[in-house]
Amino acid sequence: MTQQHPPAPRPPLPGAPPPPGLPRPPAPGIPRAAGLPPAPPPPAPAPPPAPAPAPQSFATPKTPRPSSTGQPTLKELVIRAKEEGVSDIHMGVNEFPRFRNRGEIADIGYPPTDLDTFFGWLRECMSDEEIEIFQKNLDFDGAFDFGFVRIRISCMDSLAGPGMVLRLIPARIMTLEELKLPEVFKKISGYHKGLILVTGPTGSGKSTTLAAMIDYINKTKAYNIITIEDPVEFVHESKKSLIKHREVGRHTLKFMNALRGALRQDPDMILVGEIRDRETVEIALKASQTGHLVAGTLHTNSAIKTLNRILDMFGPEEQEAIRVSISESLVAIIAQLLCKTTDGKRAAFHDVMINTDVVKEYILKGQNEEINQIMIKDTYEGMTTMNQSLYGLYQEGLITEELCVENSPFPNEMAQMLRGRV
Repeated sequence: MTQQHPPAPRPPLPGAPPPPGLPRPPAPGIPRAAGLPPAPPPPAPAPPPAPAPAPQSFATPKTPRPSSTGQPTLKELVIRAKEEGVSDIHMGVNEFPRFRNRGEIADIGYPPTDLDTFFGWLRECMSDEEIEIFQKNLDFDGAFDFGFVRIRISCMDSLAGPGMVLRLIPARIMTLEELKLPEVFKKISGYHKGLILVTGPTGSGKSTTLAAMIDYINKTKAYNIITIEDPVEFVHESKKSLIKHREVGRHTLKFMNALRGALRQDPDMILVGEIRDRETVEIALKASQTGHLVAGTLHTNSAIKTLNRILDMFGPEEQEAIRVSISESLVAIIAQLLCKTTDGKRAAFHDVMINTDVVKEYILKGQNEEINQIMIKDTYEGMTTMNQSLYGLYQEGLITEELCVENSPFPNEMAQMLRGRV
């Protein structure tokens, strides 16, 4: 039987208790009960063992040196990831580097990462100040541009040791046509005021879709576009439109400061990287009601859930007023998910809800669930449901019946559609 070596000890974190075996501060004295004999004197301390090499501290890493473990540089990893069409790179101390390719995480054949190598990777994409922030806060979010690709950086500490995840952001922004998105996306991008929401879970491609819509506006309209992101992902070059990118923590101290300031900077369009709280919703609604086009993202899985999520940010006594604001300002909600295709790639499918007069009435009445039936029937407006979108992919031969049912939010309805009963 092959002997298994125990994993290397994890370096202590700043402020962590000393490892077992190291002396601890004496406990405070406890009064002894009367009448008890005096305690015997403490035994003489044993001579200390020979000092072992101290583990390298996460807070005070050594200067990185070329790794002797066969690890590549970070740039080499990113180049390989880009060539293989990878979306994310996962790295961590005492862990194997891994790629996420088409939704699945896989080992890529490198040995476990040591601390020197990890900090060498950090120094390739982060400044000394950013590394200090990570060491202090044990979390960090940022971005870096290699020239051939941008990466979004998310660092964390964990039980195994410090780690990070890199999201690859292509340097070239794909168009609506290249993404094979429905024609209604151009119609939605053509509005000059109102609120556009692109939603979906992490990794669903919503940022890519929104970037393609902004690219379309950039080519067709003379707008002043201000983006407020944390961090900046897709970088647009001003074409017919003027585009200013602002990153929270780098170009503005607080997200809300930038959003409020944008209203005084003569914008035609404001991009909100992520709508996270009620204050953001309130300002986004205010901006869209005062003649601006506002676009943002939320982490929801459908158009109806997006409406419910926004309303849940407010108390019951406030929801009627918010329904009025949403009904007046909303342009559309695009909810996007991804599914595997028969050729080994992935394709997007959507809920598309357009705020027609009928939809407005249902929003005002609080009958959100009934809007789904309108989306099924009002296809001439460009509306669609995820089931209809999935069925379209099936008809194109891109996915199988099994994948239709597996990815459907309403599998029973999808099964009936496949049998021609709906």
